[in-house]
Amino acid sequence: MDDDLREQVEREAEKHALLNAVKYESDADVGAVMGPLMGENPDFRPHGDEIPGVVGGVVARVNDLSTEEKRERLETLAPEELEEIEAEDEGDEHDLPDLPNAEAYDEVRMRAAPNPNGPWHIGHARMPAVIGSYKERYDGSFIVRFDDTDPETKRPDLDAYDAILDDIDYLGFEPDDVIIASDRLETYYEHARNLIDAGGAYTCSCSGETFSDLKNSGEACPHRDKDVETTMEEFEAMIDGEYSAGEMVLRVRTDIEHKNPALRDWVAFRMIDTPHPRDEAAAYRCWPMLDFQSGVDDHLTGVTHIIRGIDLQDSAKRQQFVYDYFDWEYPEVIHWGHVQVDAYDVKLSTSTLKEKIEAGELDGWDDPRAPTLKSLRRRGIRGEAVVEALTALGTSTSNVDLSMSSIYAENRELVDDEAERYFLVRDGERFEVAGGPDAGHPPLHPDHEERGERTIPATDGVVLEADDVPAEGERVWLKGYACVRREGDDLVATDDGIDVVRSGDVDVVHWAPAEDVVDVRMRSPDGDVTGVAEPDFADTAVDDVVQFERIGFARVDEHGAEESVVYWTHP
Repeated sequence: MDDDLREQVEREAEKHALLNAVKYESDADVGAVMGPLMGENPDFRPHGDEIPGVVGGVVARVNDLSTEEKRERLETLAPEELEEIEAEDEGDEHDLPDLPNAEAYDEVRMRAAPNPNGPWHIGHARMPAVIGSYKERYDGSFIVRFDDTDPETKRPDLDAYDAILDDIDYLGFEPDDVIIASDRLETYYEHARNLIDAGGAYTCSCSGETFSDLKNSGEACPHRDKDVETTMEEFEAMIDGEYSAGEMVLRVRTDIEHKNPALRDWVAFRMIDTPHPRDEAAAYRCWPMLDFQSGVDDHLTGVTHIIRGIDLQDSAKRQQFVYDYFDWEYPEVIHWGHVQVDAYDVKLSTSTLKEKIEAGELDGWDDPRAPTLKSLRRRGIRGEAVVEALTALGTSTSNVDLSMSSIYAENRELVDDEAERYFLVRDGERFEVAGGPDAGHPPLHPDHEERGERTIPATDGVVLEADDVPAEGERVWLKGYACVRREGDDLVATDDGIDVVRSGDVDVVHWAPAEDVVDVRMRSPDGDVTGVAEPDFADTAVDDVVQFERIGFARVDEHGAEESVVYWTHP
């Protein structure tokens, strides 16, 4: 790379580093700078191997500036971009649209209705994040209803009920009511009886294949004209467990010639031979289908607004038939698209995650490689950051992409001011140091001088990461220590001042002492990384979130006799 190109790269990198730092009110991140830098400057791409090293030095210099100095420098280099950032800060108070007809109700009541088959992955968190946010906006109610009326194909996990409530607590919300559907079988039976009395349901013993053929051709099932007394007798026999799975169902009488075959005489109750895992529900064999159970519960619990996936539009149409029979008013409905999450190789599926845990491919629900809320929590990502990123997606009917970088950015704003700084060196190369002070004294936090300094001994040598080792005769700045020049296997202190860093002539690198270090294992979504940290890192407490400079934030998980374990949080 010639000098002219290097100067151009440094100039553009400085702008993007300042944009990144000012926008998120934190240190700039090399990874976050590289994307827009290379995207806006395609002529840099042939030099892709050299660019990150140049950017790293620029980012280090930018991060040495105070918050006010960063803003002033950005105002000089890119005033229009700074103005856009400030305008965003003063933008609309809410990312979520107003709820339809909210003013027509005495109280807005919304529900999250999880299937308790395992703890939540990140995609699951969208519903409670949005409902909890609406609750706070409208001073409404947040209901959690466990839809666990399928003990066979969507078999509940007994540990998942409390695990999901823990996940909601992590997100920062407390439900006003918690309902378990499998506790309410008698309520559903009673409403089924009322529906039968109203002429809205009939028992049917057709095989699934036979009824499907009739339904698709718009022909009535031969049981459709069964009288109320016979239907009631057979439904009571269903409740008493006198039929096996597949022998008898209760159907809602709709329009057998409806233009949408999915709405024609749909099943409200069926027989399931597999006992429910909850002792309280194990004796039941006649179980409601979700559309019946959910529709009844939404009315009885006073739900005013329902959010559901765009693929579930038929649910509201099916339930409307039941509501019409009972002369109930249907809640307002918002349909939204699915959310996709980047940065994970593991599918967003509870069943897939469970299989990988059982196979030993993941250590558990809080494995850093798992896209679960328990994993994010253990990594030191706050629930508030997850909520902010998810509510920013809005409620569009289109599918939306959630970038983990948006969660990271939100969390960085929450933890940056509290996180003390330390050095972690991975796969370090050892050098003796000559001519410099006995120790380095970088600050615990660059914005809080009152917190003091760390002490990093240098008398027994230092270790540098391979990418930071200077070539023979070249200089680097050991952060918090001094400028050194490489001479063979030694680093010799020079008399250069900090101006060589500010001018861009010398890169700033992190380092650790060669002796008396803390062995660290950092667990991350990309696998475990080992390294050594400076001695003062041993003073951190479990659950502290720290920043390993130039590597990223991490949550302290444990300090063991052999090593300390941290969970990588984000850049």
